[in-house]
Amino acid sequence: MRQVNMAFIAVSFLLAASIAGCAASGPSFNQKSESSKSSIRAAEEVGASKLPSASVYLQLAKEELEHAKVLAAKGKKDEAASMLTRAEADAELAITLSHEQTEKTEAEKAIERVRQLRKDNQLPMERSNP
Repeated sequence: MRQVNMAFIAVSFLLAASIAGCAASGPSFNQKSESSKSSIRAAEEVGASKLPSASVYLQLAKEELEHAKVLAAKGKKDEAASMLTRAEADAELAITLSHEQTEKTEAEKAIERVRQLRKDNQLPMERSNP
């Protein structure tokens, strides 16, 4: 449930930011393209392709980037810019999901270390709710 909430918050924030960006004179197509590529690279670097939930959004971002290139080549700059915004948002979501999974894994490891320490010291384990 927390994962869904984090993803919803991230997407909502990016959508609001992109709407606000559309109201002002936005960056050029090349700047938006570079920004989208940068977000995709960042998602790849944090390991989004290795996590099922994040890899879907990473792949979607890559496809949207390619689609934006096709639209731009056809002279449809506004549609291409919109597609680049979507690509960047999906890449950022992939990053968020990757970070969340990393934090969850680290927390699980810490809990296991505590259990092992208690076992080694023969201390009674408190009941916890998962």
